Amino acid sequence: MIVRSLSEIEDTERDIKTPNWRSKRIVLAKEGVGFSVHETTLYAGTVNDFWYANHIEAVFVVEGEGEITNKETGETFPLAPGSLYLLDGHEHHQVRPRTDIRTVCVFNPPVTGREVHDENGVYPLIVEKAEQDEQAPAKAANVE
Repeated sequence: MIVRSLSEIEDTERDIKTPNWRSKRIVLAKEGVGFSVHETTLYAGTVNDFWYANHIEAVFVVEGEGEITNKETGETFPLAPGSLYLLDGHEHHQVRPRTDIRTVCVFNPPVTGREVHDENGVYPLIVEKAEQDEQAPAKAANVE
């Protein structure tokens, strides 16, 4: 079991800050659960172009308002508390917060925490082995 609070993450290597957003990486690839979880705040008045070519991302809006545009179709959707968007087709997208927007994001495959958006808004695919819990009993192979 992992229990972790945002206050434990603040101002550590899991707390990524940029001029447009701040992402607190709560669960990362090294935890070995097959996804990562982040609390991300996008700042009011910014324009954020992203394209997760190597990841699927689900984003749940907790606070704030703005809009997201699918740059491939031109469709624009409002974002407000309770909204969720799922980038299941690796869509190029743009998020424009009117107010600070606080979100909870889930990535599959999980991010390592070392990724940096490139000039296209893409995270590279970095594969990392999970840390083994030294206190957990070894799993026995089922041999017949």
